[in-house]
Amino acid sequence: MEPELPDNCKLVFDNQAITDALDGLADKLNQQLLNDNPVVLCVMQGGLVFAGQLIPRLNCMLEIDYIHATRYNNQTSGSDLIWKSYPVSSLNERTVLILDDILDEGMTLKSIIEYCQSQGAEKVISAVLLKKNHNRCVGHDAIKTVLFDNIALTVEDEYVFGFGMDYEGQYRQLDSIFAIEGNES
Repeated sequence: MEPELPDNCKLVFDNQAITDALDGLADKLNQQLLNDNPVVLCVMQGGLVFAGQLIPRLNCMLEIDYIHATRYNNQTSGSDLIWKSYPVSSLNERTVLILDDILDEGMTLKSIIEYCQSQGAEKVISAVLLKKNHNRCVGHDAIKTVLFDNIALTVEDEYVFGFGMDYEGQYRQLDSIFAIEGNES
């Protein structure tokens, strides 16, 4: 039995569109990670489904870890960044691939990139499932370059959920992505 969706939602990307985008993103990452052995950091909780689908498509040897930093904490709007867990793996002199669910304003991802750099990462690459289509993203040019490295899909500036992303703490397990209609985020 599938969960009942909110009345005010619409389908944005079905599973086939997501699968096709992940295939294209994996091809791009495989070129960037050729002859590399990165530490892959899944950004919890939203990045879990995305990472679980993308990692098997990567051809390089890799080490999997996670980081848990959030501004949303199961809410529908962001606030101050809360650090819940740091990676156990050493990032010193390593390539780090950060996998996150969504690039909205970029504050969480920017902080994670800066954390990895402060831990001595030799190279930091990010990949996100979705980027919201607006111009509110933070950071200077060097950070923005890493933020925009690898984006699977672009979505309008709406509140989205499914495929790891939640709506009020629910719906992360959906295999498609939905938006709350009339609700800009």
